[in-house]
Formats: sequence, C-alpha cells, structure tokens
Amino acid sequence: MSSQVRGGTRWKRFAVVMVPSVIATAAVGVGLAQGALAASFSVSGQEFKVRADELDGDNFVQYGSVASGKSLKGEDQAAPVAVSGFSHATITKMCQSVVTPNLPFGLGSVTLKLTAGDPGNATGEERKKKLVDATGLYLDVSDLNADAEFKNIDIGVRSGDLKGPGIQPGTEEKVNPNGFAQRAEHANLKNVKQKAWATTAGTFKLPGLHLGLSKGVDECY
Repeated sequence: MSSQVRGGTRWKRFAVVMVPSVIATAAVGVGLAQGALAASFSVSGQEFKVRADELDGDNFVQYGSVASGKSLKGEDQAAPVAVSGFSHATITKMCQSVVTPNLPFGLGSVTLKLTAGDPGNATGEERKKKLVDATGLYLDVSDLNADAEFKNIDIGVRSGDLKGPGIQPGTEEKVNPNGFAQRAEHANLKNVKQKAWATTAGTFKLPGLHLGLSKGVDECY
C-alpha cells in the first residue's frame, strides 16, 4: 500500500525520517502538561535553542561539565558545557526549538518547536498557575545571553562543594570536583536566549504546551 499523500507530502515517509527528533521530545508530551512526570529534552548530535521572557530560580548552581552522545551519523561525540542547576524554577513564555536539516524526499529542513508558560494578562495566583514550573532543573548550556540578577552569590567555589541541587545525579564522572563553580541563593534571568545540549528536570509542568513541526527554519530566535 502506498503512503498517503496530502499536499504533496508522503506522511508515512515523513514520519519515519522525523522519528528521532519526535522521540527526543516524547517526555515533554501530555503527561508533562499535567505536571506529573520527570522530563528530558535532548537531540542526538545537535544543539537546540531556548528562549524565555524570564527564568526565576532558587538555589542556583553552575559548573563545568561535558555533554556526550551520538552524532547524527552515529559517532560518539562530546562537547564542553556550563551546567546551570536550580532546585526550583518558574519560566515565563518558554520556547525550545531544533532544526533537522537535509531531510530526504524533498523535505529539506524541518523545525520542531515547543512552547509553554504564556500567562497572557493573568495576575496573582492565576498567573503563577500558567508559568512553566520545574524542580531539580538542569540546563547543559553552550551559549547564554540574558539580563541576570543574583542574590547572595558565591563565585569561585569548587564543584565538589556545591550544595542545594548540587551536581546533577548520574553525571558526577563528567565533572572535575576541584573545578570552578558558583552558586547563589536566588537567580533571576530576563530576556533569556541560549543554546543547549540538554534540559532535564525532576518534574516539569508545562501549562499551555504546544509542540509543532514546520517546514523550513523557524527557530525560537
């Protein structure tokens, strides 16, 4: 039986070539919108972009580590990253996007974009309910731009001395315990634009979650 054709696209073939990217975001589906599951967003062999109006977090830590995985060609690869961790964080108008290039069947590039946490005109407690809410949040970042404010920051501590969320569990072997690190009681980042290799959290609540695919390059920024 031939693949179903709509608008000139063979959707069964499209589904086959997009499976790796879709699986990479499966953990941030409907269950996460209900706030019940652990979360992981990563794309093998690719950085992805994250934008947010604001990230407000408690018990901030930051230290050097290594992101490792498989490239799009199946080869082992590693990249240096700055890991930012929070025991708890809220995120306003979060957007994550990744472009899968050079797809076959004439598809070219396809962008997968995830958005959540838009409070609109809500205020007070109703606004809080509409923000992305995460516990045990870790971001493996290769590039970050933001307007940042820290409370009770301690710069130049050893990675092995970090408290609060500390080193992300299961990644200790990638971190030099005597390496440079910093921590703060509270961190507020506005106008956030970053490139990351992975986002993980103990719990991730995504009100207003929307995940879409579009042809061409349509990134968060």
